Amino acid sequence: MTGKAFWILLAGAASLAAGVPSFTRDVRPILQKHCQGCHQPASKSSDLDLTSFTEFRKGGKRGPAFIPEKPDESLTIGYVTAALQPRMPLGQPALTSEEIEILREWIRAGAKDDSPVEVTIDEPVVYLQPPVITALRFSPDGKTLAVSGNREVLLLKADGGQLLQRLHGKAERILSIAFSNDGSRLIAGGGTPAQFGEVQIWDTRAAKLLHSATLTNDTVFGASLSPDGSRIAVGCADNTVHAFDAATGKELYKIGNHENWVLATVFGADSKRFVSAGRDRAAKLIDASSGAFLENLNLLRGELSAVARHPKKDIVVIGGEERYPYIYLMDRPRNMKIADDTTLVRKLERQDGAIAALDWSPDGTRIAVGGASPSVNLYDPETGERKASCKGHSAGIYTVAFSPDSSRLATGGFDGTVRIYNSSDCTLLHSFVPVPISPGATQVGAAR
Repeated sequence: MTGKAFWILLAGAASLAAGVPSFTRDVRPILQKHCQGCHQPASKSSDLDLTSFTEFRKGGKRGPAFIPEKPDESLTIGYVTAALQPRMPLGQPALTSEEIEILREWIRAGAKDDSPVEVTIDEPVVYLQPPVITALRFSPDGKTLAVSGNREVLLLKADGGQLLQRLHGKAERILSIAFSNDGSRLIAGGGTPAQFGEVQIWDTRAAKLLHSATLTNDTVFGASLSPDGSRIAVGCADNTVHAFDAATGKELYKIGNHENWVLATVFGADSKRFVSAGRDRAAKLIDASSGAFLENLNLLRGELSAVARHPKKDIVVIGGEERYPYIYLMDRPRNMKIADDTTLVRKLERQDGAIAALDWSPDGTRIAVGGASPSVNLYDPETGERKASCKGHSAGIYTVAFSPDSSRLATGGFDGTVRIYNSSDCTLLHSFVPVPISPGATQVGAAR
């Protein structure tokens, strides 16, 4: 058990013994479920942020959110019971009587904070064993490989022979990485599960964090950068997609057309649209300038977890739990019908496990498919023929990336090892653990 988990458990036990609700165990989950979609750092309706006890206590434009020991005089109770208007959560189902009673009793008991103490670790993470690799990407010049670690992105020489930089951030997990066209900026998306999502914008040459945007109450997924370098899109566990200005890190808009977690995004070739895909089974086409929903590209089947685009054309490949990769046009050739298969170009063969990662080679000749199976299959997108199968991993694959010249394919996943293959025949070129391992290390923050 981690130190953090111990303190959470201890706080909850103390509250139970006292017979009163716990902020960490009882109140915070209610706020996360019903309130944080509108009241969070990236979207502070009425200047109210409900992602931490400190911000909750501070309140917003209308004053403190609660008065300890006085639930009937507290704004929170007034709004969730409709004693004050408009009733909250706005436009959503009302809280249950049990949830309202938890809030009321917590305030009546003094509105105590039992949140675990956050430990900030400024020192580089010490690894006892290889971490699960959830994101990797080649730099545009092909000389550097960015790989996810724990609370950091590692920049290595493309063959893994030298660790160049460690970009240490706040998020515990990095789930997606993107480079700007000139390689001077790196976008990382991730977060700390059940706490926050984070979008990081790095200056790769100075190894400096330029902007950090914290949003939602959980990890963000599928960060992508528009080809013109102007916008960033990310998916979220609260069923939303957020878009940011890449230069300033300022949020441009939030959209809520999905009905479940959004796990992947990719921009069109001209940067004017993007596709978002997720667990609601839909690949949605979005206007990148306004955030307006245009249409669903696909016939709804299984949950989706990955999407990649042809390097020059508005054609995407999607995949997920159904195990089949599907190639779709972003433009409908006939009269629009919502969620039909008019835009389907080709269905590739069924994989040995659920699909978690896709990439389209920069020369347009290969699609890489990775997932629960420990091998990555390469396909000719024009014919659907499997051209090669890259083997060597001992467990599932979470990320795949072609080099800029399309000659190499990098893969990573559960076994913590990066493997780089010749993309024509899957000959293994390099295999390495991307982090420094310190056997027997015991310092605080050591990754296990």
